[in-house]
Amino acid sequence: MNTMSEVLTFKDVSVVRGRKDLLKDVSWEVKEGQRWIVIGPNGAGKSTLMNIAATRLHPTRGTADILGERLGKVSVFDLRPLIGLSSALVANSIPANETALNVVLTAAYGMTGRWREKYEKLDERRAFHLLHNWGMSTFMNQPFGKLSEGERKRVLIARALMTDPELLILDEPAAGLDLAGRESLVGKLAELAADEDAPALVLVTHHLEEVPAGFTHIMMMRDGQVVAAGEIESTLNEANLEATYGMALSLRHEGGRYSAFARS
Repeated sequence: MNTMSEVLTFKDVSVVRGRKDLLKDVSWEVKEGQRWIVIGPNGAGKSTLMNIAATRLHPTRGTADILGERLGKVSVFDLRPLIGLSSALVANSIPANETALNVVLTAAYGMTGRWREKYEKLDERRAFHLLHNWGMSTFMNQPFGKLSEGERKRVLIARALMTDPELLILDEPAAGLDLAGRESLVGKLAELAADEDAPALVLVTHHLEEVPAGFTHIMMMRDGQVVAAGEIESTLNEANLEATYGMALSLRHEGGRYSAFARS
């Protein structure tokens, strides 16, 4: 891909289920090298949008171009190896007795459990290296179902990176973690964001405290629509936060991290 080439281009994307608009006229552009935060309350449409970006869902209206290909006019099975996805949906599809190493390794074939397929030594070494990089190499033979929530999150991110994707989608990677687990993971994600060789990143969260340092852009959503989108320094402000969450909020920014509190 050329420098700053387009990774995602959504134009007037809508998803309708029954009489409800899960997404309504969402336009969004992600370029190579960018690190995006997608934030908003429950029901904002964040996960629906990520399912389109991950080729798991087609829009009802509008166009979605992913890595230069128009969704609906290309085989999603050609695109999916180029898109790393870590989400609760992926976690729930993994057999509880699968080892951490196999959870990462099976991403090479787009599978969630190992069967009779054979892998090259190169794939096995890459899977181990990714587990090591995310602090999970000592757990490589542990069953996925017996890992802690934080350990599972790290294995899922390693899995999402297995195919050396051009787009990495992390859907609420810090959800369910305690304070220490969250801060440890956020620190690792900041390192990933700073890596020039890392793919374009899209991280979904409910909480500003989970936004790692080094992310460049933000999209704020409410009721299936975009409230604001752009560079994080100019877009993340109290007015846009209040429009996103429907309440008066005070915004704090310190050490590259953000937090928000109800205004007294």
